[in-house]
Amino acid sequence: MKKILFLLTIVLFLPNHFFAQTETNMSAVFAKSYDYVNDFEKILNSGQVKTLNDFLKSSENKTKSKILIVTTSSIAPYTDLTDYSLALDKYMLAKLKIDTSILIVISKQLRQIQVQGVEKIRAKMSDQEMKDIITTYVVPELKKGDYYKGLEQGTKQLIKKIE
Repeated sequence: MKKILFLLTIVLFLPNHFFAQTETNMSAVFAKSYDYVNDFEKILNSGQVKTLNDFLKSSENKTKSKILIVTTSSIAPYTDLTDYSLALDKYMLAKLKIDTSILIVISKQLRQIQVQGVEKIRAKMSDQEMKDIITTYVVPELKKGDYYKGLEQGTKQLIKKIE
């Protein structure tokens, strides 16, 4: 729990460019395309993925803010989830032209979660509010092993806050 809070604190309070990676072949590390829910670790069933995808897509139309969820079992060649998620966000923006408002990266195998918000949503939600939502709604369900319920409740609360 302390590790999760520490990682969330680091990402939420430091600017993205502070963690700049040297240019690696990001195309070899990351997928060629991303949807709203990208379950590379296979922790959700297909119905859960579809439900979350549909919910996040419809909420983007209402809020004009895009939330993406990525699950991964490996962060290689990166050494921590913070660096991985920052590089993934940069890759999606630069190479795939996907501009996310909130990026949620989860690794069941590594037992870590990383949430990144961009500057444009800070007018509606502070870093502390985002952190509180994750620790209150997502983390308890992840600890129980119910990844779908945690992601569903967490994204609903995030969307409610940025509406």
